[in-house]
Amino acid sequence: MNNSYYQNPVYPNAGINTTNLPNQQAMPTYDQTGSPNAMYNSGLIPDEQSYIENILRLNRGKKARFHVTVPGSIEWQDRVFDGIIEQSGKDHIIVSNPNTGEWYLILMIYLDFVTFEEPINYNKEFYLPNT
Repeated sequence: MNNSYYQNPVYPNAGINTTNLPNQQAMPTYDQTGSPNAMYNSGLIPDEQSYIENILRLNRGKKARFHVTVPGSIEWQDRVFDGIIEQSGKDHIIVSNPNTGEWYLILMIYLDFVTFEEPINYNKEFYLPNT
């Protein structure tokens, strides 16, 4: 039993060599100004950065429906949030609902899927092999 999980987590299948931990993402690419977000401002995302957060950034300003599930909660078990994508980060999405004036901070861990009423911006070359 791992009684001290938060102080000394155990990663299954990581073995003794823990330099290759699960769920590790690539570091951002910096431009000449030292800004890690320059690639997002230009609309370009490197191949290794094809994550949900980046796809949502490419669709900033679009109306979307966010389907979330919060396990262990009766009130928040299955919820749907409608609104405009304002911002997106590694662990969250900020959504505004112009109909109600509400703003939502949705945690990625609870996100099931996102639906759009219009075509989404996406670079289909993300998954083509490098030549």
